[in-house]
Amino acid sequence: MDMMEMPKKQQSQLPDFSRRSFIIGGAALGGGLAIGLNLTGCAGTGEADVPGVEVTHWVVIKPNDTVVIRIARSEMGQGTLTGLAQLVAEELECDWNKVTTEYPTPGESVKRKRAWGDYSTGGSRGIRESHEYVRKGGATARMMLIQAAADQWKVPASELSAANSVITHRASGRTVRFGGVAVAASKLTPPKDVPLKDPKTWKIAGKPLARLDVRDKVDGSHVYGADLKLPGMLNACIIECPVFGGKVKSFDAAKVTGRKGVKKVVQVGETAVAVVADTWWQAKTALDALPIVWDEGPNAKVSSASIAAINKAALDAPQAFVGNDAGDARKALAGAAKKVEAVYSYPYQNHAPMEPMNATARYTADKCEVWVPTQNGEAAFAATLAASGLPADKCEVYKINLGGGFGRRGAFHDYVTQAVRIAKEMPGVPVKLLWTREEDMRQGRFHPVTQCKLVGGFDANNNLTGLHMRIAGQSILTAVRPEALVKGMDPATFQGLMRGGEFEFGYQGIPNYLIDHAMRNPHVPPGFWRGVNINQNAIYIECFMDELAQAAGQSPLAFRQKLMAKTPKHWAVLEAVAKRAGYGSKPMGKGWGMGLAQMKAFNSYVAACAEVSVSAKNEVKVHRIVAATDCGYAVNPAQIERQIAGSFVYGLSALFDQECTVKNGRIEQENFNTYQCMKIAQMPKVESIVMPSGGFWGGIGEPTICVAAPAVLNAIFAATGKRLRDVPLKNAGYKLV
Repeated sequence: MDMMEMPKKQQSQLPDFSRRSFIIGGAALGGGLAIGLNLTGCAGTGEADVPGVEVTHWVVIKPNDTVVIRIARSEMGQGTLTGLAQLVAEELECDWNKVTTEYPTPGESVKRKRAWGDYSTGGSRGIRESHEYVRKGGATARMMLIQAAADQWKVPASELSAANSVITHRASGRTVRFGGVAVAASKLTPPKDVPLKDPKTWKIAGKPLARLDVRDKVDGSHVYGADLKLPGMLNACIIECPVFGGKVKSFDAAKVTGRKGVKKVVQVGETAVAVVADTWWQAKTALDALPIVWDEGPNAKVSSASIAAINKAALDAPQAFVGNDAGDARKALAGAAKKVEAVYSYPYQNHAPMEPMNATARYTADKCEVWVPTQNGEAAFAATLAASGLPADKCEVYKINLGGGFGRRGAFHDYVTQAVRIAKEMPGVPVKLLWTREEDMRQGRFHPVTQCKLVGGFDANNNLTGLHMRIAGQSILTAVRPEALVKGMDPATFQGLMRGGEFEFGYQGIPNYLIDHAMRNPHVPPGFWRGVNINQNAIYIECFMDELAQAAGQSPLAFRQKLMAKTPKHWAVLEAVAKRAGYGSKPMGKGWGMGLAQMKAFNSYVAACAEVSVSAKNEVKVHRIVAATDCGYAVNPAQIERQIAGSFVYGLSALFDQECTVKNGRIEQENFNTYQCMKIAQMPKVESIVMPSGGFWGGIGEPTICVAAPAVLNAIFAATGKRLRDVPLKNAGYKLV
């Protein structure tokens, strides 16, 4: 069966293990290295008819030395495929010019006892939590290839070395290419002790190499889920009750069943109705014409105002979960010579990827297959099992690259469940479910709405003696992963505000502080939006730090420095951006200002300095943002710079324009005309300082987004003398130009 109508070079990213033969039974070796899988038709170089041999489950080598590196994490524009491939290739010592990648299926991973590890791609964990075992996969393959050559030449393996896909016997000068010994290597027992290279010796990793997927995206041959075509495929369009918690009351299928191309009208669970047709447009227009009566349930009167009122009241509630504290903040504030108080707020926001949610499913009584752009192949696989009712050995999921994810395609696979349920109504026929943009916006899993009250206290000498930070609002984990709660508390709420770890609070020099959360959970479903809770927390604490500095009559930079003696890496990135930008070293013109921000997020230290101008009409021009990142080890510095710039697009769009409001229980914004992204002309110049200090692995895709907004807000104050505490700024009359 032809997998799909796509270029052969891209078929490699969607391997169908069911049509491949195992040389050694396809068995997993206790979760270790499975060897000897003969892969046919899996090259990413256009040579799909050339078989390859699996040396380790990470590495397939062809006779022509093409190296296929299997990656479990999902590529959604962030460069994960390239970065992880660099790490494998580094240890493998192969020719980078002949490297391609493919996705192993989650079903095959189940058969091999999760040989490829975690499939989840979120939380900026793709590289930082899999670097060790993927490097070992490459190093193991190298050692097996060297051993095969040593056996062939009857010399000790210690006398051989590998470089650029060539194995050399140093004493005699004999050489053999990887492709010449791959079959022999695949038959060897993998070594148990695999040493890894010192990052200081890297030749492929650590370099700003071009991404492996650029060509296909530029020439248009890249296939996303929305592009997928299968033989005999039907198309489906769906609508779910627009009020969260509502259900389908009734619908009149007879009104549309006679329309051209319409095959079936299907109720999907208790909450949705879909139309299946020959083409998607036929399905969509029929769905538009379908009379549906909704039971909107108990949430039909909820509004943004009612949610805000609940959160406002929670700011002073007596009970709250304590996320971090030191000393006695309440006592310090009670005895303060001077106090500063402020309240900030942050709205619901949608992930809004360019590609709406979609999945293609084919169901029979003996097999269920799903093709889906997903951030987590294993979660998509689990959703397929649950919806199909079939066992794992009768299900499979084929990952397709994503047209954006940002968290929406990670923890939630409602669209997979829907696709399988629809396919069960059309047995044996592949059905592609594609959401409309409006459905994608209405049925999001939204960045949670919160408010934050901050109180700081000073002694008579303007020393900060106490800080209370009260967050009021929604918990993501309560809705998404309640098992991760800690005695009812959501630790994710305190990202960037914790005592230590990957979200360490940078101001541990404050002698007395209390950071707590009054949890309030409305009916709107929350989700992990790119950067998650670090985004609003950075605004709250970093803007308030500027307010405290002003109250103390001190420079925002100098004020922060005194509080960061215990967190020197925080200070290092902040100092770096201040120096590069010339913060405080030059006079600013009327309406011009600079602002700072720093955080630790996803185990990376990040900082930004923004330079803005503000017109008399409140038109804001962000001229320049200098950004510093210490992620420990830098696998691809060029990709880090791109991720920094890209994250600022996300962060500044959210700051100025993006909010989702609730009216009559439903989300009001249904398309990009009311949920706008910043334009190219509005993009500031971004100067990135990549300063990896080594010794740890930090994330990249999400950490830097959080410092853009507070740096710009602090710069606006420097330019205008006005504090803006509520996001988005369009509601206060400020426009990004």
